Amino acid sequence: MKLTRLRADVLAGLTTSFALVPECIAFALVAQLNPLMGLYGAFIICTITALFGGRPGMVSGAAGSMAVVIIALVVEHGAQYLLATVLLSGLLMVLFGVLRLGKLIRMVPHPVMLGFVNGLAIVIALAQLEHLKVDGQWMSGPSLYWMLGLIAATMLIVYLLPRLTRAIPSALAAILGLGAATWFFALPTHTLGDMAPMAGGLPSIALPDVPWTLDTLRIIAPYAVLMGLVGLLETLLTLNLTDEITQSRGHTNRECVALGAANLTSGLCGGMGGCAMIGQTMINLGSGGRGRLSGVVAGVMILLYVLFLSPLIEQIPLAALVGVMFVVAQQTFAWASLRVMNRVPRNDALVIVAVTLITVFTDLAMAVLCGIIIAALNFAWQQGRELYADSHDQADGSRLYLPHGTLFFASTTRFLELFDPTNDPQQVTLDCKHLSFVDYSAIEALKVLRDRYARTGKQLRVVHLSERCKQLLRRAGQA
Repeated sequence: MKLTRLRADVLAGLTTSFALVPECIAFALVAQLNPLMGLYGAFIICTITALFGGRPGMVSGAAGSMAVVIIALVVEHGAQYLLATVLLSGLLMVLFGVLRLGKLIRMVPHPVMLGFVNGLAIVIALAQLEHLKVDGQWMSGPSLYWMLGLIAATMLIVYLLPRLTRAIPSALAAILGLGAATWFFALPTHTLGDMAPMAGGLPSIALPDVPWTLDTLRIIAPYAVLMGLVGLLETLLTLNLTDEITQSRGHTNRECVALGAANLTSGLCGGMGGCAMIGQTMINLGSGGRGRLSGVVAGVMILLYVLFLSPLIEQIPLAALVGVMFVVAQQTFAWASLRVMNRVPRNDALVIVAVTLITVFTDLAMAVLCGIIIAALNFAWQQGRELYADSHDQADGSRLYLPHGTLFFASTTRFLELFDPTNDPQQVTLDCKHLSFVDYSAIEALKVLRDRYARTGKQLRVVHLSERCKQLLRRAGQA
């Protein structure tokens, strides 16, 4: 059983490494960097997070979501400033994990998770369309037909091979099979070697060549914060998704520290920054990768491609990798979310659609932030509307109010409307046994209510406050 597990992890890691190469090269080119920076970053980040991270089976590398946010920095200040930014973002990630803030991912609602998955699936698919262009122009004629035909052949192999055998991951079989066919028959199609040369040496360790001054910090800090935020969000959301797929639980804070250490190392070795990559993670999991070995194999293979195997890897047709990624996009998209759109609350449906669209057209950090804000406002609105009170006239002529619910900023207006100081008797009792005070707005609402009764010459007595409510009132000087 152990040998079977090791074999599955090795094959999954090998498959994943093939899918990492074009993505990392493409992201480096998007950021206007040397492709080797993307490959070095993929090797370092993938290997370190696989060894020391909190989620075996998850794959990290030089991610496009982080590459997009640093384009302006590279254009204006150059690659060395990017490396300094990667170092700083790595420190921020380590600090995030050390402070045990990874648990904040629990605050992300499920509709936001669905929007994240759907948005990234669309981004993965759209990114593959760039491989159908040459010098910014869409392919045409025989080159386009060969490309589309090989993509279709790859997808058929990936879908149909598991029905015959699971001895080898279908994605790996498709990539190797089409690679051999392209070489043997000299098929006229684009290969990895057409993207950029892959051959290189070992990465060297050196501090970025920038002036270590406050001016430099002012330049790189905003980009580092954004890179750290995007990287942590994508990593933690991918970790949640991996937990669901594998029916196991990862360690968020450990993953944050490992990701930060990996980015620090990458910055020192001349590599791009990175985070978890949902597409490659899905390939790894779909190929049977569940242990740390799968990620280590994927990372080490990237280095071997650069050092020794570039002549062979450069012969792999891009169409095979594009086909695999199209399958990944299709399998990543939460199709069930479309079927439940009419059955979930309208606000949740809005969150799913909004997060999906914002992920596609802007970036993940903005999408998740907007989704959480929409969900939080919806929750506050619903909770605010659910506040109500029972009122009873007592035998002594006084009136008892028994409110139920949560008193906070969104429910204070509703709370004050429950009372009638003008027409109430002289003695009024507010029984808070079923009322929770949450924030300063709740305290201020109670003060306003007391003042209203005082202005009419009536007495308001408050009973059965919880210890937490009493503590809030004492802090505000209202006890």
